[in-house]
Amino acid sequence: MDIITEFTKNADSTQAKAMSAYMRDQFPFLGIQKPQRAVLSKVFLKSAKEERVIDWEFVLVCWDKPEREFQYLALDYLTVLKKVVTPEDLPKLKQLAVTKSWWDTVDGLDHLIGGMVLCFPQVSATMLEWSTDANFWLRRIAIDHQLTYREKTNAALLAKIIENNLGQSEFFINKAIGWSLREYSKVAPDWVRSFIDIHRNRLTPLSIRDGSKYI
Repeated sequence: MDIITEFTKNADSTQAKAMSAYMRDQFPFLGIQKPQRAVLSKVFLKSAKEERVIDWEFVLVCWDKPEREFQYLALDYLTVLKKVVTPEDLPKLKQLAVTKSWWDTVDGLDHLIGGMVLCFPQVSATMLEWSTDANFWLRRIAIDHQLTYREKTNAALLAKIIENNLGQSEFFINKAIGWSLREYSKVAPDWVRSFIDIHRNRLTPLSIRDGSKYI
């Protein structure tokens, strides 16, 4: 746990206030910006990647810490170990997603879960389940988990997940819908154009604007 001590020792109260304000004061910060975090954690993450085993106790310790940089550290740790993440880890990832939730950690988990689903397509069924969950952060992950798939996107799954979230007033859901359509339009512009036309009456202006950016 030396990395936790190292982070704590490098706290900067002035930066902490500014960083917390940027995140609408949702969480306290140590005041360690991303470039410095990368330097402080470089050796630790390199060692973790070589071990190829996820220490979930470490992840949970980081998630329980009040300062946001520790959640970022946990995400960086999981990211370097993304090749060993399996469907058995999904309950733990879900718990992280619904704890101390905000777009910064949720989108990091989204990328991680998306990579895992690509390797284990059977988990797509869970993404469909999440698309109707009461927790909108899980719905956001479901909507955007294929964000980097490009030609490998399961268009039928994407359509169903978005359809399950039409007519929402939640900004983070409507932004996610637009984001997912925008990214898929880079490889399937006709599909996205048709989808928007079919659902135009239930898509928000935000989703339409973002989804139409490249078409």
